[in-house]
Amino acid sequence: MNRQSNFFICVVIVLFTMCLVSPAWSLERDSIVIEGKNETYRLVAEIARTPQERSFGLMERDRLAEEAGMLFVYTQRQPASSGFWMYRTRIPLDIAFLGNDGEIRAIRSMPPCESEQVARCPSYPAGVPFHAALEVNAGYFDARGIKVGDRLTLP
Repeated sequence: MNRQSNFFICVVIVLFTMCLVSPAWSLERDSIVIEGKNETYRLVAEIARTPQERSFGLMERDRLAEEAGMLFVYTQRQPASSGFWMYRTRIPLDIAFLGNDGEIRAIRSMPPCESEQVARCPSYPAGVPFHAALEVNAGYFDARGIKVGDRLTLP
């Protein structure tokens, strides 16, 4: 094979590998509205509906746009003991756990896990039953005064 063919094959392999490593590229996106006490906020969220999408979440991301997030949707109510972890997640996040009516029931802050070992990354339990969870950049909720009891319009 010549040099040009080798280059083309390498590019195809790299692109294919990137698609496998970042399944979030294919996630559905929707506009989320958060109704606070004094203001309404809008952000674009990637929607994680399948177990695979929810499991991968925001792993391997170096940044998240300021007005963006990821919404994790469940078909059944999740128990209060269920939670999220930050394994292979590089950016600090806040997470809001939501009732089926979109009401924020709990908010947690989650710093990135520095360890490459799964067992050394802490889990952040919701502490309340939930039907969905919204991850955003750390500080997003505080900066906007969004609190427990505020409501999201879910897609």
